[in-house]
This record gives sequence, structure tokens and C-alpha cells, in this order.
Amino acid sequence: MMMEDFFRLPEVPSEEFELPAMPLRDLVVFPAMVVPLFVGREFSVRAIENALKRDRLILLVLQKEKNVEEPDKEGIYSMGVIAHIIRATPLEEGKLKILVQGIKRAHIKDYYKKEDHYWALVKAIDEKEINPEELSREDRAYISAVKELLDRAVALGKQVIPDLLMVIRELEDPGKLADLTASISDIKSHEAQKVLESLDPIERLKLVHQYLSNEVGMLEVQSRIRNTARERIEKEQREYFLRQQLKAIQEELGELDEKKEEIENYRKKLAQLKLSKEVREEIEKQIKRLERMHPESAEAGVIRTWLDWVLELPWNKKTKDRYNLERVKEILDRDHYNLEKVKERIIEYLAVKKLTKGKSTAVQILCFVGPPGVGKTSLGKSIAEALGKKFVRISLGGIRDEAEIRGHRRTYVGALPGRIIQAVKQAGTKNPLIVLDEVDKISISFQGDPAAALLEVLDPEQNKTFTDLYIGLPFDLSEVFFICTANRVDTIPRPLLDRMEVIYLSGYSEEEKVFIAKNHLLPKLLPLHGFKEGEVIFQDEALLEVIRGYARESGVRNLQRQLGTILRKLALRKLRGEKPPFEVKAQDVKGFLGVPKRFTDKEDTPMVGLAVGLAWTEVGGEIMLIEATRFKGKGNLILTGSLGDVMKESAQAAMSYIKSKAEDYGINPEEFSNWDVHIHVPEGAVPKDGPSAGITIATALLSLFTDIPVRSDIAMTGEVTLRGRVLPVGGLKEKILAAKRAGIYEVILPEKNK
Repeated sequence: MMMEDFFRLPEVPSEEFELPAMPLRDLVVFPAMVVPLFVGREFSVRAIENALKRDRLILLVLQKEKNVEEPDKEGIYSMGVIAHIIRATPLEEGKLKILVQGIKRAHIKDYYKKEDHYWALVKAIDEKEINPEELSREDRAYISAVKELLDRAVALGKQVIPDLLMVIRELEDPGKLADLTASISDIKSHEAQKVLESLDPIERLKLVHQYLSNEVGMLEVQSRIRNTARERIEKEQREYFLRQQLKAIQEELGELDEKKEEIENYRKKLAQLKLSKEVREEIEKQIKRLERMHPESAEAGVIRTWLDWVLELPWNKKTKDRYNLERVKEILDRDHYNLEKVKERIIEYLAVKKLTKGKSTAVQILCFVGPPGVGKTSLGKSIAEALGKKFVRISLGGIRDEAEIRGHRRTYVGALPGRIIQAVKQAGTKNPLIVLDEVDKISISFQGDPAAALLEVLDPEQNKTFTDLYIGLPFDLSEVFFICTANRVDTIPRPLLDRMEVIYLSGYSEEEKVFIAKNHLLPKLLPLHGFKEGEVIFQDEALLEVIRGYARESGVRNLQRQLGTILRKLALRKLRGEKPPFEVKAQDVKGFLGVPKRFTDKEDTPMVGLAVGLAWTEVGGEIMLIEATRFKGKGNLILTGSLGDVMKESAQAAMSYIKSKAEDYGINPEEFSNWDVHIHVPEGAVPKDGPSAGITIATALLSLFTDIPVRSDIAMTGEVTLRGRVLPVGGLKEKILAAKRAGIYEVILPEKNK
């Protein structure tokens, strides 16, 4: 390539002139530099299109902040480059790819937006040609130093186009050498702008020499790091080779018996197990494979891990079941207050297990369903203690991968058995009690359906030969006592639910919570916080204050947390010198726990269009206010408050019923077509659904059109039909407890719920 061809650039006016301008985010274009650009901003595309219609000249200037979308005059540098658009190629979504060549530096006199893109008033800078013969010895030394640094950078791995490198090596003009070298250097955009703004060729070359020296220093450090890493790897490979030779020599001398001992140990463990012929043959086969392999090979490690798992499983080890129903009743009463119906059903279930010696396929898996904190998991623990079984808990909440249940295939790196086999190994017996916690929180994903995998685990007809994908051998789970827990049943897959006997655990009343706090929670919490019996005394009124103001949920988990907060504050007092006993009174609770939480309570004053309903949630019961209002309109029904489809249809059914019975209630039927009705359920951010608010909505609508207020001290629940029939609903205990917590002592329930 000839120097004259490389620097043959289009002519630009010598006086001030106007041309389209395009700000660049993080690139500085130098004179004689040919560079492709991808143009995406709409105003930049317009500037390119305008330049192509004119003389193909455009100003390229660096913007000071690359994140600014449309920089004004203050947001760009005062010097740019006049460039020639060699080629423009349209892309998708209105974008462009252009090839430009820098021509001359230019002072930017003005910069403004016009015709949907930016323009600039510029004055081109003419750089005088320098005769190499007139350069001083120092100047020529800088030229040589820059070329040597560039050669050094290339030797250290810097990528430079060979033709461009040849051009740079031939250059003797310090200004052009500085520009081309800066264009291929890894320098920051503001540093490149300094090079562009340096009009003295020698000073510009010195600046490039400084930046290039820094880059070469960085490349040398990177090269040293690579060399060090390579030397370390070569050393490790050499040591590995020598170790293998040493091991071979030791084997020849009979000094290495570790492998033999390992194989004998596996065979000894296998001989102690009572296994089926199929299982024994497979384990023996894997032991023989390991015996033939090199002990350091990757496959040997996989087989060794598999053998450790298989031989540690309790194939025939189990505890003796103690189906002493009196002892079961005693332990359940000791650990759980009330829940009499639940305990009765558990004992009936165990009675069948005892009569059939645990082999009856008619006995389904127990599933405890109830709000958080009512004792579902601890019931399982108490049953395990009463029956003399090992207890293991598996949390299924959020599991999305089927392999969590069935295990991973051995072909995967780091594969392990599934949680069921892991739990059996942890228990150390083949007949433990395993609690599958939060079975309603299992999710389906592209990795499979864990609930489908549980079908085999929980089905007594199939789990006799449960095959974990990692173990690859049938394992008998028929003697495992499975208990599931859930907050709700509607999210449990139907095939899985069919294999369970659901036992519902209701929430606790205030009186029950007080008893539980005094007889179960506090005796456990006091020693955990450094107190002896009698050093902290809670009055019943104080416990009621905690329950009503800070722990009104159905369970007692939050109550335990709040009591723990009080005990921590008392522990601090004790540490500071105050002498126990400490007595906690009702008026002290606010000082310990702060302002009571706000709960939905009844309205003090009866109002037209406002009725109190009762709702069941997975965390217990709640009261639910239904508001209805009307305004002039055309008979439209507006529903708000994050209502689900079922609740919306229930509201429409209630409205239709009121319209059909309007004359019976003294309402003019024509009123419905003259008014728009708006039904709202407060706390709009909380999703609500279900049919049990039908009677409440109908009552609020009837109150609205008759102008008769609804008593605020009465709550109601029930599904209403178009004919006015009230259908039964579920969750009555939770709903009644919610009404009581809100200070409502009269509740209207469907007659069919008797």
C-alpha cells in the first residue's frame, strides 16, 4: 500500500461552514482513520441521510457522558473530525451501518438541533506538512520509540491489522503517526480526545507514547500471569506423572494395598446385607468394575461414591413399631392442646395400622391441612415419638425439579440420590416416619413435575419397588410412614390428593392461645433466654394483649416470636442489674412490642351499603367489609378490590337476585336502570376470590337500595343463588374465630352447615 493512496482524502472548505453532526458515545475518530459505525439513534440516522443527500460530509464528535441520549452543546467536546461517508447500509428497525473516513480536525463554533437532527458550524484545521529532514534528533527518537512500543505490544499479543502495521512502520510524519497509533491503541475515550485536541504534532506524539507505554506495561503483566499459570500447570502435570510412576513402583514392590483393602471392605459390607439376587448382583458387578479400574480415574470416583450410598442404605434395618394407642394419646395430649377431633382421627388411623400390622393398602397417607403455626409438623414428630420411629422432615416448598424426588442419573457430574432416599439414609432405618412438609407448594417447570414423582412414592401399590434414578435399584418404601402437611388443598394435584386422607387443623381461639402460651411456649422459651422457672410471670391479660394486638393469626408461631421479643428485652434488664422476678402486665406490652398492628375491625356505626362478611384464607379466617354505593348512570355494575372471577360472578348473581325480588323488598325496579352500582372490597392490593361472600354482597346491595343500614355487629357468610337459596361453605371455625377477634359476637351462617 502506498502512502499517497492511504491519505488521499476529500477536500473540505477552508472557511466556516455548516454540516450535519453526529455525537458518538465512546469512540473518537481520527483523520485518515477508516472505521465502521452502527447508527441506532433516530436523530443520528437523520443526520446520515441528510449528509448523503449533500456532499457526504458529516461531523463526528465525542459526547462527554455516554449515557446521555441527546447531548446539547455543553454535552460534547469542542473539537471533532470532519468525516466522509464512504458507504451506508440499511439495517432492521431503521438502523444504519456506515463506513466513514476521517478527513480533518475541526473547531466546533456552534452546535444545534434542526430538521430532526444535529448540525454544527465548524472551522476545519489545516495541519502543515512536516519534512522529516527538518525533525530534531529528539523528535526522530520519539518516532522510533513509538514504533518499537507498538512492535512490543504486537509481540505480547496485541491484535493489529498487518497492512495497517506496515503503513505505521513506514510513517515518518509525527502527527499522522500519532493519529494512527492512537486509533488502534486500547486507550479510554477521554484520553483519545486529548490526542485529537493536541494540534502540535510532536506533543501529540509524546502523548501517544505515554498512553502506549501504559498499555505495553499492562500487556507485560498479563503475559507474566499467563506464563506463571502455564508453568504451574506444567509442574502439576509433571508431578502427577511422577506420582503415577511412584505408585506403579510401589505396586510392583507390594507396598500399596489401599485399593485391595477398599475392595475387601466393600465386599465385607455387601456380605452383611440381606439383599435380593438382582440387587446383590448389580452391586457385585460395580465392585468388580472398580477393581479393574485405575483408582485415580474419574469413573472410579463415580462408582466409589455410588457404592458408598448403596451400602449405607438400611436395606433390612428397621425399628420395632410400638402401636400403643394409650401412649400415642398421652404424647399427643402432652405436646398439643385441644385438637380433640384431630387426635381421635389419628388414633383411629393408627388402630387400623396396628390391626393390619402396617400392611393395609386401604390405609391412605395422612395429610394435615391448616394455617401456619397450628402444629402440623410437630404432630408428625409426636406420632414418631409415640410409635418409636425415626423422624425425618423433607421440605417440598418451591421444589421445581423432578430429580429432587427421583434423584439424578449417575451420568451427571455431582449427581446424588433424591430427597426420599437421602431421608431414608439419614433415618438409618427402612421404616421411619417422614413428614413431607408444604406439599401444596410444589411447582411444575420444564424440568418435570415433582408431584408426579411423588405419586410413586406415596402409592402403597408402587412404592415397594421405588427406583431412585441415581441408585438404579428397587428400594422398598412400603414400611415408611408418610405424613404430608399443607396450608390448602386446592393447589395439591388431584391424583396426589386422592392418595391422602386429609385431616383439617383449625386455628386456635384466644383462650386456647393463652393456655398454649402458658403451658407450652413459655416453658420452652424461658431457658432459651436465660431465665429460670418463676423469674418471668405473664399475667393472662398481658398474654391476651399480645394476642389481640400483635399475633392475631390462626397459629401460635408469631405469638412465640412476640413472646421471645419480650423475653429478650427482659434479659437485657436482668443483665443490667435488675433483679427478677419480672411481672409482665397488659399495660407493659406496648412498651415491649411497640404500637399494636392494625387489623381489620368492625365499623362502630352501622352504614347504608356496608356489610361485614367472613373469609377463609390459608393463614386462617378474616373479616371482610363489603362496600356498595350508587350514582346516576345506566345500570352498570362496577367491581373493584382485586376480586377473582368466582367472586365477581357471585356479585353478579347477588345483583340479579336483588333485581328479581325488588318489589318484594319495596324497591322500584326502574331504579336499577337509572343508577350505576359500585361494589368494592377494601384492601385492594390483596387478591380475593371464592363464592362465600354472596350473601354479604346481596345484603349490602339490599341496604343500598332500601336506605336501611346493616348492623355492624353482625357478620355473615354463605353463597347465594339466583333463586335466593343460601348454600353451605367451609372454614366455619376459622371464620367464627375471625369474627370474635374483631369484636363481633353474632354471626349468620348457612342453615345447611348445621
